[in-house]
Amino acid sequence: MTASSPDDAVLDVLIVGAGLSGIGAARQLQMRCPGKRYAILEAREAMGGTWDLFRYPGIRSDSDMYTLGYRFKPWRGAKAIADGPSIRAYIRETAEEAGITSHIRFGHRVISAAWDSAAACWTVEAERSADRSRLRLRTRLLYVCAGYYSYAEGHRPEFAGEAQFRGSMVHPQFWDESLDYAGKRVVVIGSGATAVTLVPAMAKSAAHVTMLQRSPTYIVTRPGEDAIAHKLRRVLPERLAYAATRWKNVLLGMMFFQLARRRPDRVRQRLIGMAAAQLAPGYDVGTHFTPRYRPWDQRLCLVPDGDLFRAIRDGRASVVTDTIDRFTENGIVLASGKTLAADVVVVATGLKLNMLGDIALTVDGQPRRPAECLAYKGMMLSDVPNLVLAFGYTNASWTLKADLTAEYVCRLLRHMDRHAHRIAVPRAPADVEPTPFLDFTSGYVQRAATVLPRQGHRKPWRVHQNYLKDLLAIRHGRIADGVLQFDVPPPSPLAHRAHRDGQDTTDNNNTVPAVAASEVQS
Repeated sequence: MTASSPDDAVLDVLIVGAGLSGIGAARQLQMRCPGKRYAILEAREAMGGTWDLFRYPGIRSDSDMYTLGYRFKPWRGAKAIADGPSIRAYIRETAEEAGITSHIRFGHRVISAAWDSAAACWTVEAERSADRSRLRLRTRLLYVCAGYYSYAEGHRPEFAGEAQFRGSMVHPQFWDESLDYAGKRVVVIGSGATAVTLVPAMAKSAAHVTMLQRSPTYIVTRPGEDAIAHKLRRVLPERLAYAATRWKNVLLGMMFFQLARRRPDRVRQRLIGMAAAQLAPGYDVGTHFTPRYRPWDQRLCLVPDGDLFRAIRDGRASVVTDTIDRFTENGIVLASGKTLAADVVVVATGLKLNMLGDIALTVDGQPRRPAECLAYKGMMLSDVPNLVLAFGYTNASWTLKADLTAEYVCRLLRHMDRHAHRIAVPRAPADVEPTPFLDFTSGYVQRAATVLPRQGHRKPWRVHQNYLKDLLAIRHGRIADGVLQFDVPPPSPLAHRAHRDGQDTTDNNNTVPAVAASEVQS
């Protein structure tokens, strides 16, 4: 049974997710489109997204906060590589300062979103965590800021014999804050950003921490504080100092990435040499810190002030490169025959990627899977109207792209208002060749090949990992570029299939009347 809500005014934008991207999107809407009516649905009971979910020891950013922070709000913390609680406080402060919190409905997990061309709006259904009841909202534009991984489950391989293990096992995504590892032998399985954070943090009180990896990762030391940023703060106004530091870090990051792409062997030797210089003479760097892949084929791991290397030098931590044969009651037997004794095992084996927060999409009654779509400018999906998704960079800070995407949404809304448009839908020509969405060899990306959308071989279907290119295309490029079409409903199911098969059945003459959005509770 349904009942009309007393609040039946138009909802212009519905944001999914109250994390770093979602709060930033709301703030940009307030600043650039102050007349727009919006709401945020957040599945959890608190804002912060990643930075509220993850509570494992040492949780911190793997990007500097001058680029991970918002363009419009200077980062005032002393640490450039900030801890999780500080980032969470920064997000909350942004929301409280702007009055965003009152727009958030916590404990509302979006289940589905159905587009209706005749009504020119989305009907979004969410489940309340409190009582499992359902809420329906209708909105002109759906803006998904739910990240790119599942909050419900991480990547968790099963190991032979693990049921026999008498110690404690925990996945970092679901950390047990009551876990006592002081004075105990700890094994951290993995070598990614989470593992290299956990090892030095747990080594402060554990008897010993072993990082067990199948293969090495490039690990780079960076100062925890940005000395240039501190100097600029002393001589420049706050916002100018922040902007200068932000651009300095953006350009340095881009320069290093381009160098790694153009001269991978040179960069590889430099990174391995830097690791060796921070370890004891004679350390087996070839086995434990020499990856099999080129720099930036996977994301580099950042350790502030060399804390991981320091823990290894001091004997509080060690690295073992091997594979697991089986678990025993008291530890892990490796393929080499060696046994690692353990009281606590942390399974830092990665994330499970998803898209759009696992929302079930339909367009005019027909299912739409992101994997069947091409990504337009890395933030909209082909043949899916009035939907934008926030997806950050893999080679730089997530927020750099999220900020640009939020700016684009505001530009798009203003353009549509000026021209009395109700629908905006990217349409890909049949000759656009699909390629993988991310050019990364990381396991979590490869596992998600059937989940992620695709990109095309040319712009605007290319997903650039380049802030300057995106800055020109997103902030300064034309909205009406001939690819984004207005007041044109998506193709019928038959036409959608034909388009995927290389035929073009677009009808550019159909128009759809405007409709107000309303709210219905069930």
